[in-house]
Amino acid sequence: MGIAINILGGLGLFLYGMTLMGDALQRAAGNKLKQVVEFLTSNVVSGVLVGTVVTGIIQSSSATTVMVVGFVNAGIMSLQQAIGVIMGANIGTTVTAQLVSFNMDGLAPLALGIGIIFYLFSSSDKVKSTAEILIGFGILFTGMSFMENSVAPLAKFPAFTNALLYFGKNPVLGVICGFAITGIIQSSGASMGMLIALSSQGILPLTAALPILYGDNIGTCVTSLISSIGASRNARRAAVMHLCFNIIGTILFMVVLNRPISIIVTHLDPTNTARQLANAHTLFNLTNVIILLPFTKYIVKLATKLVPIKENEEEEHSTSTKYLDERMIETPSFALSNTVLEVVRMGGKAEKTFKSAMSAILTYSEEDNRKAFEYEKTVNKLQKDILNYILKLSQSHLNDEERSMVNSLYHVVNDIERISDHAENIAELASDCRKNHVDFSDTAITELKEIYGKTLNNLDCSFEALKNMDFSLARQVLATEEEVNVLEKRYRNAHINRLNEGSCTIDAGIVFLDMLTNIERISDHCKNISRIVLDYQ
Repeated sequence: MGIAINILGGLGLFLYGMTLMGDALQRAAGNKLKQVVEFLTSNVVSGVLVGTVVTGIIQSSSATTVMVVGFVNAGIMSLQQAIGVIMGANIGTTVTAQLVSFNMDGLAPLALGIGIIFYLFSSSDKVKSTAEILIGFGILFTGMSFMENSVAPLAKFPAFTNALLYFGKNPVLGVICGFAITGIIQSSGASMGMLIALSSQGILPLTAALPILYGDNIGTCVTSLISSIGASRNARRAAVMHLCFNIIGTILFMVVLNRPISIIVTHLDPTNTARQLANAHTLFNLTNVIILLPFTKYIVKLATKLVPIKENEEEEHSTSTKYLDERMIETPSFALSNTVLEVVRMGGKAEKTFKSAMSAILTYSEEDNRKAFEYEKTVNKLQKDILNYILKLSQSHLNDEERSMVNSLYHVVNDIERISDHAENIAELASDCRKNHVDFSDTAITELKEIYGKTLNNLDCSFEALKNMDFSLARQVLATEEEVNVLEKRYRNAHINRLNEGSCTIDAGIVFLDMLTNIERISDHCKNISRIVLDYQ
């Protein structure tokens, strides 16, 4: 019982250290991590490289594959791109096993000591992130050392060692055992740590460890499979591709490559079983990728057959969010990037509200009027969903720059909602004009079209500036906003003169002045968005 408790404590330290180090590495990488993924193309080889690098940074293949499921669910990554990243994630996850297979007992206290001192006495966010990397590193190896010491007494129990040896004679049971362990603790890195702890004490020979190792790779698919529940069918296909890839690789190694891999790793480190196991883990995943890389199209087809396309399958989102996925909050830099895309998408809906409302005013179209009200309802729903997501994102591990952007997006979302509200006001004015047969003079229509055109241009430019952090476009919005203000004052005075001269009816005059107010306010909110963008130059 005491041994089990000690092993559990060591495993807990190992998992916490790995999580802490991964989170800190991710915060330190910040926007650079996002830039790595932006190099992703339809080329599956570049996808493998991206998956390897990202998983090496965040220290979790499960987190990477969950992120991929999120990208596919949002429709911003194809299955062909996803398979490459998934393959790369399997290679990247071997970094943890390689690290813990070395004897770094002397470095762990040093890393802990230095990390804690810097964390306590520094106010710099970057220094604190680096300190957390060291603290996570130290805790990880302390946990590893704890597990090794805890399992050492097990060598004296023949029943336990015989049970482990049994897996070498019955490899299928070993695979099932590895799958079960990783599926339960949701971390192939932690299960590999346990295997290395056992092998370092001479309890677990390589022949018995390899089937469990293969099972670990299948077990790591459980996380992505769970994360795909409730997602789009394409996202479920991405999770199934991950499972298919690892099952095919396991069968290949169990039947054909088990002996060659044993010979290679034994030759590299004849006396160190821990290093043999870590190298076997790396070789398994690397060889699996090399062999299956030419067959990625067939893996995609297999996943599509296992999760077939329904006749009425609908992958497009209308009133619901498209780019937001709570799975991606595990990797905040990606979640933040997608939040920007969703906010811009919400802006597009607000712009459609404005266009439809103005069309209803200028053409008396009942259909455009109805569309304006529908778009406004969509904007309201998106506002609620995005703000809820931003709240959750703000509670994740963000660096200072990312936290500042999250706070800015909160204000942008509210500005966009106000734009839609003013557009709704215009739609209501259009309804009144149609009911009361209010007509505008040709001069009034010309003036409305001019100020509408400039404001519409401001909408386009402010959203584009936000999406691409384009400071030039943001400054252009501010300049155009000044022109809108001048036009609003000029047309307001001109219309009052027309009213005084009796060349315009009172009803038309009231509606026209309300129109000017709403259009100018929309341009004001565009200015607010552009100023937020310029805060980052």
